[in-house]
Amino acid sequence: MSSPLSLSNDSWAARFQALPKAELHVHLEGTLEPATVVALAKIYGDALPESAVTARYATRDFSAFIEAYKWVTSYLRAPRDYALAARRLCEQMLAQNVVYAEVTLSAGVMLLRKQDVEANFCAIREAAEPWESRGLRLRWIFDAVRQFGPAAAREVARCAVGLRGAGVVAFGMGGDELSRPATEFREVYDYAAAGGLHRLVHAGEIGGPDSVLDAANILGAGRIGHGIAAAADPKVMALLAERSIGLEICPTSNLRTGALARYAGRADAGMPDHPLPKLFRAGIPISLSTDDPAMFDTTLTREFSTLDEMGLHKPEIMSIAEGAFRGAFLPEGDKSTLLRAFRAKAESLGLL
Repeated sequence: MSSPLSLSNDSWAARFQALPKAELHVHLEGTLEPATVVALAKIYGDALPESAVTARYATRDFSAFIEAYKWVTSYLRAPRDYALAARRLCEQMLAQNVVYAEVTLSAGVMLLRKQDVEANFCAIREAAEPWESRGLRLRWIFDAVRQFGPAAAREVARCAVGLRGAGVVAFGMGGDELSRPATEFREVYDYAAAGGLHRLVHAGEIGGPDSVLDAANILGAGRIGHGIAAAADPKVMALLAERSIGLEICPTSNLRTGALARYAGRADAGMPDHPLPKLFRAGIPISLSTDDPAMFDTTLTREFSTLDEMGLHKPEIMSIAEGAFRGAFLPEGDKSTLLRAFRAKAESLGLL
């Protein structure tokens, strides 16, 4: 096997930057950079220095992250605010040469705050539409909040099904995976699937392997957000590999929310302790994502640099880069077109 490919190498970094990429696990609300939060706060009469936002974002455990997420989303109050967030997201994506992304929207939070989900979504789509001509294709995931319960999740699923023709491809569920059992949401997921949506679940982030198993067996997840706890149980890993259930892994997020420390059983756990290599080498489909890149001060290219820290090798890194295209909720013909373009570019850059 070849030696690890260093993403810190200037030549490699430049070539990788030029590579077309896909991202499957990124929350619109988590892309709000400090300057954008300052601009939003100003609209509502709050004078925030950027340093205050940066301080809020400096989380090291899951509960602190949830509080920061609630705070920053409190400045998304009207469709115009979501439109601004969408424009900034598109700028960030194209700067990294991301050509396809499935973006998660916290529809459950919108509903909690009595917002018009459809109006917000229309503003987001209109803001993003001009970027399609520049090579960025976006699809959308409506996310429920687990601790809000199944009735609230059903309302999110209803909105998602109603907007499927406008680019919503999946129904997902985030929040505190330890708050309520998966069985409470089985009917909601069945409803979403009957309405033509794919099934997504955040699981195995702060929960254990059983949470991943429930996501697969009870909720029928086609992909799982995070899922790193699966590495603790060979049977769960074997099930994911056998069913080709993909894991959307976000290493820096796992570090900043304390999920990696929980998995490793050490407060000082760092990237070499990450189970991604073990999961990948077990035959589980893996894609790499940023989760909440502004909040975690990361980019997709930086996430790929963590693979070098973990000791992954060139063919493995390139396979994971392809994994986001393979795992996309797109028709097979569309995926094949994107993969051909990825491979052609990678070959021209000497990366394959």
